Amino acid sequence: MAYRTLIDTATLANNLGDPEWRIFDVRHDLMNPEIGRQQYAEGHISGASFVPLDVDLSGEKTGSNGRHPLPDASDFMATLGEWGLRPGQQVVVYDASNGTYAGRLWWMLRWMGHYSVAVLDGGITKWEKEGRPLTAEVPHYAPTTYKGAPRTMHVDVAFVEANLGKSEVTVVDARAAGRYAGIGEIIDPVGGHIPGALNRPYTENLNKDGTYKSPEVLAKEFAALLGNRSPKQIVHQCGSGVSACHNILAMEIAGLAGSRLYPGSWSEWCQDPKRPVATGSEP
Repeated sequence: MAYRTLIDTATLANNLGDPEWRIFDVRHDLMNPEIGRQQYAEGHISGASFVPLDVDLSGEKTGSNGRHPLPDASDFMATLGEWGLRPGQQVVVYDASNGTYAGRLWWMLRWMGHYSVAVLDGGITKWEKEGRPLTAEVPHYAPTTYKGAPRTMHVDVAFVEANLGKSEVTVVDARAAGRYAGIGEIIDPVGGHIPGALNRPYTENLNKDGTYKSPEVLAKEFAALLGNRSPKQIVHQCGSGVSACHNILAMEIAGLAGSRLYPGSWSEWCQDPKRPVATGSEP
């Protein structure tokens, strides 16, 4: 059985050591980028390889293309080869932030056509609460030549600009309500949101224990947000194209496949003063 959205801790525990399974630790903190590597060194799930978000899951920054631009597809395939990943392997990704960062790798692997990838529901936090073991041993995997089949699953800033105000495209902003409204912005130089964007803070996808809500609940909530819009009309953004993947995953869990990512997100959009900015709680 292939796991393509979420996987629970018990299932992962039962498959530790399976050579056809690979595990990746994507712990990160925007305000302290080195903390993830430190936490990994202190203890991680057996067999897990560490993935630095700012290095392996991001491309070259130009100063105007956002904090976490996508790497070129060929560069990312080379990275997957360095990890020793093979097409068809079951991948499990986790973090300590309820999928905030693991979701980015989940999305990027699907971008490459690697669909057997799932986010560990509840992450390493749930794993530890259940008393499951950690290790400091760093695994080593022989490099491969990874040949993916990149798909068109994202849009650029020109696309978003060209479709402002058009009913065919709706942007969904995954940031917290305050940042969306332009209140208390501490990360980007400008507060507010893309005009017309709906707000769905990614934290709303979660139960109190940090696991994802059920497919039925997510489907109901997204229906209330999106109305009769189809997933193909939806473009997700956040601050830098990371937590937006959380909403894409939530829609997939809800059976709403086909939405796209705007990787540059707000950190790219707000760099050009000519681009319009909306503030307040309304689109």
